[in-house]
Amino acid sequence: MKALVFEGPGRTSWRDAPDPDVKDATDTIVRVDTVTICGTDLHIIKGDVPEVTPGTIVGHEAVGEVMEVGAEVRTVRPGDRVLISCISPCGRCRFCRENHYGQCQGGGGWVLGHLIDGTQAEYVRVPFAGLSLHPLTSAVDSADAVLLADILPTAYEVGVLNGQVRPGDTVVIVGAGPIGLASIAAARLYTPERIIVVDLAESRLTAARATGADATVLSAEDPERLVADLTGGLGADVAVEAVGLPETFDLCTRMVRPGGRVANIGVHGKPATLHLENLWIKDVTITTGLVDDTVLPAN
Repeated sequence: MKALVFEGPGRTSWRDAPDPDVKDATDTIVRVDTVTICGTDLHIIKGDVPEVTPGTIVGHEAVGEVMEVGAEVRTVRPGDRVLISCISPCGRCRFCRENHYGQCQGGGGWVLGHLIDGTQAEYVRVPFAGLSLHPLTSAVDSADAVLLADILPTAYEVGVLNGQVRPGDTVVIVGAGPIGLASIAAARLYTPERIIVVDLAESRLTAARATGADATVLSAEDPERLVADLTGGLGADVAVEAVGLPETFDLCTRMVRPGGRVANIGVHGKPATLHLENLWIKDVTITTGLVDDTVLPAN
């Protein structure tokens, strides 16, 4: 088969790779029909995720058709159209029993395109199929469904839920890539007073406004001042970091109000300075997280 292979920092190749086989009784083999590129994939290619070794097929989001199942797989069968979750939970360890699938200690968690070959290929082996694959009806468009593999759940869980977005809040989102845009849509579920988006590209800010941002600002145009002006000098109730750079994390900590929340989503490949000499007195809560891939609320 053809696959996108990580060859080392800054290097990938689209080349022939062995077709995957069922290795464990809970495995499935899925023919990949639709994929998307995650910002995490870009961090991997840059070399920010050292656990990914050269030779690994990248990718952890896809829609496809089940081709083969292991002996213990009961939830899907060959011919089923499925969504592949970015998280592959064993379902048995302590963290899986607590629904913290991203922290699975039973051989699962985020493994696709990370610790084992991923979805940017014609076929993929998906472990722990019982909790990793979700059947799709023909009415669901693949391009829409694939967003539920990682992008929307990550924005919702790690950004909006961890940030405890509430009605009337001022939410500032730093980074208007796919995760940042999904954070706008997810935050809207909780009726904040305003959503402010910061990015370095005007084209992304245009997309942010189309998605529902109330105000946008280029990173070079003093976003701290805009946030202060719109909140009477108070600062944002919630600051969502959706880039993964020391500078953007630090910006979030400067824009959040006393008693506010900083929700870090971005994948960081370098250390970020935590200015506790300024933050200790502000009662600021900082959260991090890996998605557990729960379902968005129906409303």
